[in-house]
Amino acid sequence: MFSGEPPHSDEGAKRQSERGKAHRLSGDGKAQKMITIIDYKAGNLTSVKLAFEHIGVGVRITDRPEDILSAERVVFPGVGAAGTAMETLRGLGLIEPIRKVVASGVPFLGICIGMQLLFERSEEDGGIECVGLLSGEVKKFCPPDVMCKIPQMGWNEVKFASEHPLFEGIDDGSEFYFVHSYYPECKRAGDVLGKTDYADVVFSSAAGNGNLAATQFHPERSGRIGLKLLKNFSLWDGKC
Repeated sequence: MFSGEPPHSDEGAKRQSERGKAHRLSGDGKAQKMITIIDYKAGNLTSVKLAFEHIGVGVRITDRPEDILSAERVVFPGVGAAGTAMETLRGLGLIEPIRKVVASGVPFLGICIGMQLLFERSEEDGGIECVGLLSGEVKKFCPPDVMCKIPQMGWNEVKFASEHPLFEGIDDGSEFYFVHSYYPECKRAGDVLGKTDYADVVFSSAAGNGNLAATQFHPERSGRIGLKLLKNFSLWDGKC
């Protein structure tokens, strides 16, 4: 999941009260706001939580709409099928809070299925409507080479399509860890933040718009490079 010894808390770190949550100070003095992770029963939440805690960032996991609406930074992770995930989001009443918190300007990060659900539509499960915060569609890999393994499972490089605060200090072409059978296709070229080549398809492995960013890969499973991306997110003010 991640490597290296757990970091020690900065000696000068202090807790502040803002909107009922903790702030932390990083070594460079920047305020790190608590991360709210959306729990919609889609797995891998603990891995994401441990990754943030490893870099000294406070986390809470919640399925409460009011917690999401009052959040300072939101992470929308997950693994699994899009149809089940959307059904659960509807049942928990989380779709509108997600749309509203993004519209409010709060930094928001989607990961894996969390990225896919941010698009307008997915081909998975016979075709479903998704949250619709990113223009485009999620499609199934259909490689012409029968020897090409689906799902993609392992390390692959990400070529940055544009500069973004999430990628600060990360080399273009760095490898991240992927596990997926469907891939996002952005309608707007300006929404593409990173590209990856697999199964004869160059797809949007990172995308975003304003304070919204998302990755098809798993930063929490991508070693030190992934931890760097999560650290960047913890300091990002939502502006590009």
